[in-house]
Amino acid sequence: MPQTYIKRILDARVYDVARETPVQEAALMSARLGNTVWLKREDLQPVFSFKLRGAYNKMQRLSDAERQRGVVAASAGNHAQGLAMAAQRMKVKATIVMPRTTPTIKVDAVRGWGAKVVLHGDAFEEAAARAQELVDKQGMVYVHPFDDPDVIAGQGTVGMEIVRQHQAPLDAVFVPVGGGGLLAGVAAYIRYVWPDTRIIGVEPEDAACLKLALERGRRDKLPEVGLFAEGCAVAQIGKEPFRVIRDTVDEVITASTDEMCAAIKDIFEDTRGIAEPAGALALAGMKKYVEREGLSGRQLLAIVSGANTNFDRLRYISERTEIGEQREAVISVTIPERPGSFRAFCGALGRRNITEFNYRYTDPERALVFVGLSITPGGDFPELLAELRDSGYECEDLTDNEMAKLHIRYMVGGRAPAEVGDETVFRVEFPERPGALLKFLSGLGQKWNISMFHYRNHGAAYGRILVGVQVPRGERGQFREVLDRVGYRYWEETDNVAYRLYLGRAGK
Repeated sequence: MPQTYIKRILDARVYDVARETPVQEAALMSARLGNTVWLKREDLQPVFSFKLRGAYNKMQRLSDAERQRGVVAASAGNHAQGLAMAAQRMKVKATIVMPRTTPTIKVDAVRGWGAKVVLHGDAFEEAAARAQELVDKQGMVYVHPFDDPDVIAGQGTVGMEIVRQHQAPLDAVFVPVGGGGLLAGVAAYIRYVWPDTRIIGVEPEDAACLKLALERGRRDKLPEVGLFAEGCAVAQIGKEPFRVIRDTVDEVITASTDEMCAAIKDIFEDTRGIAEPAGALALAGMKKYVEREGLSGRQLLAIVSGANTNFDRLRYISERTEIGEQREAVISVTIPERPGSFRAFCGALGRRNITEFNYRYTDPERALVFVGLSITPGGDFPELLAELRDSGYECEDLTDNEMAKLHIRYMVGGRAPAEVGDETVFRVEFPERPGALLKFLSGLGQKWNISMFHYRNHGAAYGRILVGVQVPRGERGQFREVLDRVGYRYWEETDNVAYRLYLGRAGK
């Protein structure tokens, strides 16, 4: 079946606007992983993403009558830029519907290419529904970002270039997955030319629509998707990509937000280029795969698919990078409240570097400290915890505790006074846009008292709140109904160990 795409890919019209991007060895990453790591630099395209290829190839195959009607697309940004540039080059009117969560840098870039931008919804599916309305009402031609054979063929030229540039077969190729167009095109070509090369798709943990489809044997829709890697924030894999992927791809693996952040740093250190989260996804997956399989001496390639990210998002990325690289651990430790105890604790840590230390007086007998530590991937961190506990310290590992990393580390020292009763704690995530925070507060109403609140703008596509509300036990079901009506993702954290240690009522 992939053979049907070979001629499409060879005939694809992309080089009027796209460039043949280099395959570059990542020397530092190669040394760290013990394998030769290659990066396919699609972040170097004129629109800083591979999406230009598929969009232009599709536009080339429209009839004159279709071009006269104008084109419309839904996109989180990269397909939008590719289509906008293609439309400008071909003098075709283009309208792009983008989720309101799309980074400003992508919205401005689309407008810069002369396209009309319509901001609608919080995710791709809502934007796509609005684009379809424009097709129905105005007769415009819809150019799908991934579920179209001509788009897939355009993206497949990435695979064609990899084969031509590397010449000898690679051991494995890692491809980021959103709707599946890039993976389908690359896999179809490489599977045909290099049948023994492993082809591995990589998805965000919170937007793993291909993983879901492969597990169930059919295309199902995720109830919700994470927005950090907005370029891959798709709830359902494309129909045509899935048909191709099932016959050509060996497996799909997922990467966490922290792992993507670490991969962004890895790419920067080797290339001085700054990938967007989706652009670093393939490398994050490669690192997990190498560790899982214990590989060494292999030839591995990851596609760096894009570099369209807001500058202020780098603050959040840098905060999460060390944990994503397994180079920082976060722990809570109880030490005696007496002179010299901090010095003794540092002595127990040995020569390990302390990256963060948060403390506030708790009671006359003991002190709780929130500690960040530099660690070595695969090192002796578990042994360190055991040694601390053997030395009489109470320790909690908070490295994988989202509430601790997102909120507690910025709030340490805020234990609730004794009179704060019935405090229920929730962590809330919502699309970052004007009015979103007000919508949340208005939705809660005035029936219950807010006893704690922490919000921090991370420069990302979504905002995060930690909120404590005094809700009598008999009204908690009613309160959850209110949260459900507000419509934001939430998690109850009342029993979270980090909350109980640092923010809960004294003595509780």
